[in-house]
Amino acid sequence: MIFEASGFVFKAPSVVSRARRVLIKPSAGYPLPYPVTTSRDILAAIIRGIRQVSDADILILDTVAGEGAIYPVYQTLGYDFPRVLLLDVKDCIWVEVDNPLSKPLAMPTFWVPNVILSSDYLISVAPLKVLKGRGSLSIMNLLSLLPSSKYSGELLGGLEVLYSMGIDRVLADLYFTLPFDLGIIEARQKFVSWDDPLNGEVEEYGKVFVGEPYEVDCEASEVLGLNTEYLDLIKEAKMALET
Repeated sequence: MIFEASGFVFKAPSVVSRARRVLIKPSAGYPLPYPVTTSRDILAAIIRGIRQVSDADILILDTVAGEGAIYPVYQTLGYDFPRVLLLDVKDCIWVEVDNPLSKPLAMPTFWVPNVILSSDYLISVAPLKVLKGRGSLSIMNLLSLLPSSKYSGELLGGLEVLYSMGIDRVLADLYFTLPFDLGIIEARQKFVSWDDPLNGEVEEYGKVFVGEPYEVDCEASEVLGLNTEYLDLIKEAKMALET
């Protein structure tokens, strides 16, 4: 669904009322404000919506590239919510999870933080970005949940191994392996960058997209004419699962 960004109110799905732990994955890898990262305002709206229906533990989980910790970045971004636990992917215990697809596109397994598996409801919250001509939406936002130490190759802090295997194929596999319940695309503005992911053009858009991650990425891609090849791969895999 598409909402007007002005006055956006997050209404938590009824299933959240039964959750004991809700995990929110923002895009918080840089100490720069929205639209480079997920804004404090939309996280606050989501947390308020959850608190109206549940006393569940709320976790925020992300990491930064390289060896640094994310906690100073959280502080810079103003992520100081009461009764919300802030976590760094680097500090988590990682477990290897099987890809449920009988024929994985690239990755038969993924190393993921165990806190994801122990959470009852998973939300990906991403700013609307177009990087090097590719849409970066709610499913792309899941990449930084993967420990760089497992996938960095020779360069510390990156995900070079995954990109070398075809990042769209990896994203499709990741979608099925980490079944996030909700995707939210913060599209008050559209950030477009061709070279530097920290600098680019900003366009006003004034919307918020909310829905199941695949569906919400499809809707945003269609409305905005974005290049998101992984969505076609997910569609094909979904059809194969149904036959």
